[in-house]
Amino acid sequence: VQLQASGGGPVQAGDSLRLSCTASGRTFSTYYMGWFRQAPGKEGEFVSGISWRGGGTDYADSVKGRFTISTDNRNVYLQMDSLKSEDTAVYYCAAGPWASRSLRQFGYWGQGTLVTVSS
Repeated sequence: VQLQASGGGPVQAGDSLRLSCTASGRTFSTYYMGWFRQAPGKEGEFVSGISWRGGGTDYADSVKGRFTISTDNRNVYLQMDSLKSEDTAVYYCAAGPWASRSLRQFGYWGQGTLVTVSS
């Protein structure tokens, strides 16, 4: 599975941004997809996850109600609304064999895309 993330950039607090992750490979649809982020000086953390099959979703408490994850063909999107300065981080999409919030369960990673939220 190959993953290509895009859509990051500088925004103001309160703005919206949509990240995209394009998956390729013959078996990508069998994986569980996740978005993670890593802020400067901090460890990586789970943001959101979705199953290609059935579309079950999961959100970290810090983003619940503001972020929405969705899929479309080979793409996984993370719609980020009401952005806050604490959302500033490098965002990564990842694929794993089952639903999980643990980075260690995800074996495939895209390159990161930087989101900078200024207040």
